[in-house]
Amino acid sequence: MAYPGTAVREGDPRTDLVKQVQQQLIGVGCGPLDVDGIFGAATTSAVKLFQTRRSLTADGVLGPVSWDSLFGEAPVTVEQAPTPLLQAVLQTAAGQNGVRETPGQPNRGPQVDLFVRSVGLDPAVGYSWCQAFVYWSFQQSTKALNVANPCVKTAGVLEHWAKSPVVARVYAKSALDKPDLVRPGAVFIIDHGAGKGHAGLVRSVVSGAINTIEGNTNEAGSREGDGVYEKTRTTASINVGFIDYGLIANL
Repeated sequence: MAYPGTAVREGDPRTDLVKQVQQQLIGVGCGPLDVDGIFGAATTSAVKLFQTRRSLTADGVLGPVSWDSLFGEAPVTVEQAPTPLLQAVLQTAAGQNGVRETPGQPNRGPQVDLFVRSVGLDPAVGYSWCQAFVYWSFQQSTKALNVANPCVKTAGVLEHWAKSPVVARVYAKSALDKPDLVRPGAVFIIDHGAGKGHAGLVRSVVSGAINTIEGNTNEAGSREGDGVYEKTRTTASINVGFIDYGLIANL
């Protein structure tokens, strides 16, 4: 049974859909459960039990990952960015995979310094550079295509979000409910609190997960890592949202 397009959670009014969920939960051994079409506390507990058994985030919400696991659906992968510019940005960014900071010099290195300079900052200060990497990828790509750069020129992750065009924003809750809103080439924005954040580019989308290319990270996904890495993150881990410059006309 294919994912219905939006997450299924407590209070969901789609009675027939909830009944199918309840029947499936019983079928995989997460009952007993009344098949009444009411997504209440009992159904939430059953979903959490199922998620725990499958090593999923036990939040009681059937997003795309939990749905695919429950109903045995093959993950849907989207790899093509929607516009030539975003395709070029991803190609440019992917070409930097493996770039590393100079050992013993945090936030420094020949290529890292270029990223930081692209947003008008002095790399000698030692700025965090994940957002600078995003901007540099856009800068190089727009130069090659001889088009205007739509990306906000800043090294600040949260400043990028605040200054981004509203039409280009996909908010975190919307992305969680409707994962097809997240497209390759979008910039993900995470808020870590205290004014700190992390950003990177979506390379591809696999149901409720995103494959990324991002700077100033590491194998563990830190916001203060040592280089450019390809990573996999859940859509739920992106707590601010996505900036999709492909949503702007003529881009």
